Amino acid sequence: MQGNLACGDAKGAGRDGTGMKGERKAGSAQQTGQTGQAQQARGLAEEVRGWFAGRLPDEWFTGPAEVIVDREEITVTGTLPAPEVGDDVGEPGGSAGQEAPPAAEAEAKTEAVTEAAAGAAAEGRIKRFREETRAQRIEIAREAEQRFGRKVAWGASCGDRSEMFTALSVPVMTRLRQPERRVLDTLVDAGVARSRSDALAWCVRLTGEHADTWLTELRNALLRVEEVRAQGPRTLPVITNVR
Repeated sequence: MQGNLACGDAKGAGRDGTGMKGERKAGSAQQTGQTGQAQQARGLAEEVRGWFAGRLPDEWFTGPAEVIVDREEITVTGTLPAPEVGDDVGEPGGSAGQEAPPAAEAEAKTEAVTEAAAGAAAEGRIKRFREETRAQRIEIAREAEQRFGRKVAWGASCGDRSEMFTALSVPVMTRLRQPERRVLDTLVDAGVARSRSDALAWCVRLTGEHADTWLTELRNALLRVEEVRAQGPRTLPVITNVR
């Protein structure tokens, strides 16, 4: 009887050991798969940035274009040279016989007029760039779509003005519990959003605006985790003789 018990214990230990080995192998395979996907995505992003760095005309932007890549879309934005506003813009003037305004008031009006002129000039420069480069951007986007299998969105900034010319809207499915749905319904009822999907997009935009620094740090932390994983062993050692 004792022999049978000992035999049974040994068999149980063997089964437990086999189960633990299986769990370790499954976890290792999943971790390796995630690391491989992350490395592949990062490699593709670097390839896309390099391709656009060589493909975009040098005279388009004042510096390297910002290229952002996700699973569906490539976003290309760049900074345009700021147009020069005439020195006479914002000069205080008045009709003959009118009393000149105080110096502080005249200076404030001059600054306001100058800022408005600079903003209008920046908007005009972005509009000009969009129209003059339309055909060439369409050609580059078509080449990138064929090469990388993603749509291309364009944008430009000048001074303190920024504009996206095109953007891809991708449906994202999600499941929400009642408290979360009530948040969306409140936004719809208050007129902030037209529908639940519009309200959800509004929440995402709001989070991105107010948590941009945190999201950037989170992305950087994830990249560091992926690098550390890539440097580690590919498989975990197999432990034998488990009792």
